[in-house]
Amino acid sequence: MKRCRVTGMVKRAGGAALVELAIVLSLLITLFSGMVELGRALYEYETLTKSARVAARYLSQYSPDDGNYSSSVKSAQCLAAYGSATLDSTQTKCAGTLTPVAPGLSTSNVACTQISSYPVYDKSNNDSTSSSPVGVVNFVEVKITGYNYSPIQSWFRLFGLTFGDISVVMRQS
Repeated sequence: MKRCRVTGMVKRAGGAALVELAIVLSLLITLFSGMVELGRALYEYETLTKSARVAARYLSQYSPDDGNYSSSVKSAQCLAAYGSATLDSTQTKCAGTLTPVAPGLSTSNVACTQISSYPVYDKSNNDSTSSSPVGVVNFVEVKITGYNYSPIQSWFRLFGLTFGDISVVMRQS
């Protein structure tokens, strides 16, 4: 008789362990999925930052006085969005296979502006106490704006998550 009591207790304990496993496993899967999504979001943000940096470096090679500067701006936008600075024959659209560096990114998210004629007063420490500037320096800014992050798992409700502006400024040569 004692044997039947022990067997019944083991069966009831096994059922309780199964319920505990279900509760703990659901929490662990949720935490793991959240870590994966956070890692993916950080990866996409770094990809966009690197893309903006490469485009700013590309655009900083061109002088604003150059006649082809407007096509250089369009090439920089293509470089930031698609990883290639090649334009089509009309010089108005990106050419080649258009696979964005991040899902949903396009040239409409990339803005290239020029910060021109920044005065330089002293070559050593930019001391503005001198009366006239020694020269001017031009800068370019590449900014990725309005990028919407789309998660892998839709049940995290991260739809509508928009990254802040990613901006890179470099000196033109």
